Amino acid sequence: MNLTVLAASGRTGLALTREALRRGHTVTAIARDPDRIAVPGSPHLRKVAGDVDDPASLAVAAGSTVLSGLGTDRAGVLLAGAKAVVAAGPQRIIWLGAYGTGKSAEVAGEAAGHLGTMLGDRLGDKVDADGTILAAGGTVFHAGLLTDGPESPGRRTVGLDAGPPLDFAAVISRATVAAAMLDEAETPRFAGTIALPLPE
Repeated sequence: MNLTVLAASGRTGLALTREALRRGHTVTAIARDPDRIAVPGSPHLRKVAGDVDDPASLAVAAGSTVLSGLGTDRAGVLLAGAKAVVAAGPQRIIWLGAYGTGKSAEVAGEAAGHLGTMLGDRLGDKVDADGTILAAGGTVFHAGLLTDGPESPGRRTVGLDAGPPLDFAAVISRATVAAAMLDEAETPRFAGTIALPLPE
């Protein structure tokens, strides 16, 4: 499968790239500085310079599936990225969002209000970016607080109807989220909806 990983030099993007290569996929890894994509060379890997602020620089091949690990501290970047990816016309988009924002806020419960306060002006950007991806038929993964560490052996992916309350003491590893997103790329179950990766 031809996959494009957006923000491939970030911690989540690196996890996505490594997992995709481990599964034998062909990967175009996009980052502003491709030298920072800390993954060993492979005949199945192409590192490309690209920036969501310059949509023409995004090397998204027709028929590919885009997996985004894009995250930012600046408002407006996520929506710009979502619009750029949709405009590039990939076959599928699998996007990383945040549990407790937008459509998952009600399911997440009271803690979602605290998350909104923490995100400030970035909250609207996240919600709008998710909406852009969903409207294009993509899948948005709303993950809880991310950490580094191994993939959870008991991991599972559920829909919003089975979402637990947001717990700031609970974490999920980027490796677990990456594996869940790759599962969705290989066997679509949540097209046009929000999916929740859970560690167990």
